[in-house]
Amino acid sequence: MDTKRTVAVLGTGIMGAAMARNLLRAGHEVHVWNRDQAKTVALADAGAQVASSPAQAVAGADVVLTMLFDAAAVTEVVRQAATGIRPGTAWVQSTTVGVHDAAALAGLAGEVGLDLVEAPVSGTREPAEAGQLLVIAAGPEAVRERVAPVLDAIGARTIWTGEDPAGGSATRLKLVVNSWVIAASNAAGEILALAEALGVDPRQFFDLIDGGGLDLPFLRTKAGLILDDRLEPASFAVDTSLKDARLILDAARGLGLRLDGAEASAARLERVAAQGRAKQDMAAAYFASTEQDPGSHDDSGRGAMPRGEVTR
Repeated sequence: MDTKRTVAVLGTGIMGAAMARNLLRAGHEVHVWNRDQAKTVALADAGAQVASSPAQAVAGADVVLTMLFDAAAVTEVVRQAATGIRPGTAWVQSTTVGVHDAAALAGLAGEVGLDLVEAPVSGTREPAEAGQLLVIAAGPEAVRERVAPVLDAIGARTIWTGEDPAGGSATRLKLVVNSWVIAASNAAGEILALAEALGVDPRQFFDLIDGGGLDLPFLRTKAGLILDDRLEPASFAVDTSLKDARLILDAARGLGLRLDGAEASAARLERVAAQGRAKQDMAAAYFASTEQDPGSHDDSGRGAMPRGEVTR
């Protein structure tokens, strides 16, 4: 059975570009489009065909993959692509959207002739570049086989949550996962801010939890970005994580839940975005504790925070 596909990747930011590179490595023909064409240059050098429009990108594609900022961007770009879509083309929709967006995107798929697979991913820049994302997917059995080579190229494994992408089961699980990611990243910043204020070497904290039940590789990773001033390029940017935090809060409020931690995390992300850190890694939420003057980027206020690796 032929497992090679022609794949149109719409959106080549941090995640989309990494997905496109892994699709190329797997031997697929890859067409790419991005609003900012500068973000497609490296992919062209790697063998991708760069399209000047979404419609040109999807022409002749077996699978369309969208990795854009939000549901509004997905809707706009897919409508722009509509004239180039071949009816029955599979659509792998990997943008993180809200719980109420799933049905609308399913309706859009039917309108333009795409067979939708809801497929948000769990992972940041590094696992995306390594093809080690976790794909959270919902879609009919008949379409799963067609998109399997694509999902295998971008991810380490795929977790199927249901057959009806309109139901949003994959999106709901993705929002639960991201609520934990945002909380853990925010915790890393607060731990370091408190340690600095108390005059505690943060390495003592990591030595204390080393290998125990409180240890967490993700916590160490985000703390390391802060300690080593490696907030750019972002693995998961402040503006994107803030968008997801708002989606999580919208979902919770719609169910009558109050998530105090998620509300606090969103507020911290809003503060650092206002400081001009929207494109830095989400670990920059650390500065919500340390910078009082919006717009200030002076990192010297951190005092004598010890630098160095926090990984084992």
